[in-house]
Amino acid sequence: MDAFSDLIRGVRAHGSLFGSSTLTPPWSLHFVDGAPLTLCTVLTGAGWIVAEGQEPEPLRAGDTIVVRGPATFTFVDEVGTAAEPLECSEGCATPEQGGARHRLGWNDPGEGSGEGATTLIVGAYPVRGELSRRLLDALPVVLRVDAGGTADPVLEHLGAEVAVDAPGQQVVLDRLLDWMLVCTLREWFDRPGGAPPAWWAAQRDPVVGDALRLLHAEPAAPWTVGALADRTGVSRSTLAKRFADQVGEPPLTYLTRWRMTLAADLLVEQESTTIADVARTVGYSDPFGFSAAFKRVRGTNPSNFRRTTTTLSNTRPTPTT
Repeated sequence: MDAFSDLIRGVRAHGSLFGSSTLTPPWSLHFVDGAPLTLCTVLTGAGWIVAEGQEPEPLRAGDTIVVRGPATFTFVDEVGTAAEPLECSEGCATPEQGGARHRLGWNDPGEGSGEGATTLIVGAYPVRGELSRRLLDALPVVLRVDAGGTADPVLEHLGAEVAVDAPGQQVVLDRLLDWMLVCTLREWFDRPGGAPPAWWAAQRDPVVGDALRLLHAEPAAPWTVGALADRTGVSRSTLAKRFADQVGEPPLTYLTRWRMTLAADLLVEQESTTIADVARTVGYSDPFGFSAAFKRVRGTNPSNFRRTTTTLSNTRPTPTT
């Protein structure tokens, strides 16, 4: 397991959080509720993504834009369009579901693909847990990837699938959207002149990349710098320096933060699991040592984190439609 795969595994398209629409100008679609991640791409035509507090971004055929919540945004035919925004009407997606456009599972065929028509495809992604939030922290509010990259074949499949009504279609669309998101993020991180997070670039290093994969594959193992160096085939000093230079922190510091991220999700997702069991799962035989490490990294002890996070989840109001 590599770092990127671990971070993106909690980001999944799910059923009704997909939408497509064929539009003729003027149009203005207002995406409400600020989904954690929303992917927008056009099969034909063009328009503009206008996210709150951001400069307008053009979206042409084959381009993809990802908007990171809680920002809401609008898709318009022209900046400053006079079209009345379409907002939530029936069956709105809640923020927990991803807040997709103005209703669930929408597919508006519009007036066909005549001159000036634009076909938009959107996938809204709920983000569950602390693992995926580390991915969100590495992204800007709006990122774009131009047409012509590895996502183009996926977009062609999406276009073909949208045009038919076949058994299992929603599952196919969900998986294609997930594929599209992964391709888009990989291209954005690898863009010339970009500034990807340290863990992304470090994965390409033959030594540090191996060390990261080991830490992510076996986070509960009794790692020492020496043991990690043996597994990667270099000296202890070489690994320690190379890892710190590439990742920005020593290997065991990285491991501790990763373990605490895993523990945070376990504390919330498995409420019946004891603190001691969570500690053992992430590599601590002593629950007191685990609690001290958790508080040092997260700023609160495991019990308080579980109680506070669970209470917030249970008391979050249900949006009205």
